[in-house]
Amino acid sequence: MRSVTATLADVIALLDRRYPPSTAESWDAPGTVCGDPAQPVERVLFAVDPTAAVVDEALAWGADLLVTHHPLFLRPVHSVAATTYKGALVHRLIRGGCALHAAHTNADAAAGGVAEALAAAIGLVDLAPLTPLDQPALDLHVVLVPTAHAEAVVDALAAAGAGAVGDYSRCAWTTPGTGTFLPGAGSHPAVGQVGQVERVTEERVEMVAPPRLRAAVVAAMRAAHPYEEPAFQVLESAALPGGTGIGRIGRLPVPMSLRHFGEKVAAAIPATEQGVRIAGDLDGTVTTVAVVGGSGDSLFDAVRSAGVDAYVTADLRHHPASELRERAAFEAGGSDPHRGRPALVDVAHAASEWPWLAGAAATLERDLAAARPGTTVVTRVSTLRTDPWTARIASPVPTPPGGPDL
Repeated sequence: MRSVTATLADVIALLDRRYPPSTAESWDAPGTVCGDPAQPVERVLFAVDPTAAVVDEALAWGADLLVTHHPLFLRPVHSVAATTYKGALVHRLIRGGCALHAAHTNADAAAGGVAEALAAAIGLVDLAPLTPLDQPALDLHVVLVPTAHAEAVVDALAAAGAGAVGDYSRCAWTTPGTGTFLPGAGSHPAVGQVGQVERVTEERVEMVAPPRLRAAVVAAMRAAHPYEEPAFQVLESAALPGGTGIGRIGRLPVPMSLRHFGEKVAAAIPATEQGVRIAGDLDGTVTTVAVVGGSGDSLFDAVRSAGVDAYVTADLRHHPASELRERAAFEAGGSDPHRGRPALVDVAHAASEWPWLAGAAATLERDLAAARPGTTVVTRVSTLRTDPWTARIASPVPTPPGGPDL
């Protein structure tokens, strides 16, 4: 088979399909930072952070595209001059012919994204979103059309974007019936005569479409419909919770102690100076778990509502974590902050997101092969440690008599 080279536009389209930018948080800034849409892409490096060392790795390997989880620019900028360290990275990437693209909270929420990868790495099953995103609301277009013209109307609506459901197109529901009408003075009926009641064998055609296509779909229906005044409705459907969203909840196939669970988490992610911190009864049983890759203390309310035994995330701050444990102890009927649930399992930020990279790389290769048979692309996952902490000094043990017990 003749080899085919993908363009940056091809690759970004597939990444955006897997990790839709529309699902990113409002404060986020995912997307392409630099790169020519027409440039060929044969090597793609995946990493958590666009640090200088990662850029070095990408350029040394000859990568055409660097895909990172964290954006280089999370806040608006007015300059990318090489006199700033971020601007210098952009200049180096451009000179080296390497594009930069970030999939951040849109990758957190996606099926097969950051949260699912972390949950799978620690062995959770029966996964569901911690905070589900609503599926996009859809219009339901209903039109009554003579049976002989029903297929033409379905084709016209499909060409305007209606009837797309997942990987299927031209999806429609039709039911037969009898339409009746009385053409009035001044009408020009396609069927029947003015002043006479007419009955016609018709089909009720129903197709869904995004609200943004409403005008185009109605216009296409009118153009294809034989009647002067088609009978139709456009109904707005309710947005329902979908299968994606921030975080995941799941269960362990075999319950275990919090101590053993913490060890399981530590073995599933890259080693860091922070290691794994735990707040809870080490002998308590863990069956159900919530996970959020990256900073997760803003999701405490959702975690409590989920009623899980443990919560795995990163960057837990002192006061929110302390208050959650105190509340758990109170609701468990005591004052011991080690009691109650959920227990907290705090890991390094980048380590919690790293498990996603291998799956994202493999998925891109599969998607490219399916979309463009014969495409030659090689992916690689950076193993560089981008956690900013470089050392840990343990506190003296035991605590001196009379000293503070912090």
